[in-house]
Amino acid sequence: MKSFELVMPKTLDEAIAALPESGQPTERVRVLAGGQDLLGEMKESLVTPERVVNLKTVPGIEGHEPTAEGGLRIGALTRLIDLERDEGLQGSHPMLVEAAAAVATPQIRSMGTLGGNLCQRPRCFYYRNPHSPCLKKGGTECFSYGGLNKYNAILGGGPSYIVHPSDVAPALVSYDAVFTLLGPAGEREVPADSFFTLPSSGEVTRENVLAANEIVTAVTLPAGREAWKATYLKVRERDSFDFALSAVALALKMNGDLIEQARLTLGGVAPKPWRCTSTEELLVGRKIDEETCRLAGEDALRMAEPLEQNGYKVPMTQGLIRRALQALAS
Repeated sequence: MKSFELVMPKTLDEAIAALPESGQPTERVRVLAGGQDLLGEMKESLVTPERVVNLKTVPGIEGHEPTAEGGLRIGALTRLIDLERDEGLQGSHPMLVEAAAAVATPQIRSMGTLGGNLCQRPRCFYYRNPHSPCLKKGGTECFSYGGLNKYNAILGGGPSYIVHPSDVAPALVSYDAVFTLLGPAGEREVPADSFFTLPSSGEVTRENVLAANEIVTAVTLPAGREAWKATYLKVRERDSFDFALSAVALALKMNGDLIEQARLTLGGVAPKPWRCTSTEELLVGRKIDEETCRLAGEDALRMAEPLEQNGYKVPMTQGLIRRALQALAS
């Protein structure tokens, strides 16, 4: 591993001051939260920062508290295992708890943070191979398109076909969460669904709108979601700790046995958490029955374009949508 300067800020202002200024090379500085992803990248020489800014020494950006509007504000440095074990969240926001509990192993969840999970980099074979100059690392080709693509995108792919690795991101999108970003100019708020970007957006080497001199400091869940039924389901190759082959974050506001509002976001199948807005509209006013499950699965995957080795993700995801709907119906 290349030598680097470790900065231990005592305030958020100090942390921001240690980040690159406008016009400076962005790759020379990295932010450390839980470190589960960044340290792996550094050991594999995927990134070689000159400076690492450790957020663990900054107080006040972990834990959660109610907002004045009745929502819930969660600090970005909150550990995933604390979300998983929080009895209050289990009752009020079960989908977030289920998503946090689905991440990796207890050892990783005891170190990994909410913000770190949202901002982690892709797990694609070619991106993680230090000898592969793929598109995500500034190369000219996405090798997965004609190569090993069993785990890659079936929705929203091109020119890169990575899938976003976060479990908590789809749940937060379906909860209509808002992310607070802090930079030199102060705070700005970005809806979760607008925070993540596609490779086709023009900046193929990144997965979100976070600037090099910004930090995610908090996630706010809006008021009223406690009354919604919600669940997060995930299929992985190895049941104990793997990343998602496919995942479904489904939240429903019910009026009797009819769906009044719906939020459906897919994970593990696209370069960002994949919001299915047309499927949400289709669900409104319907009962959860076999026909609704079939129509929802078909609509959510109607734009899928599988690669040579990942066509299995289409029926798998349709099956997950069915399971999620049936779970909330019961």
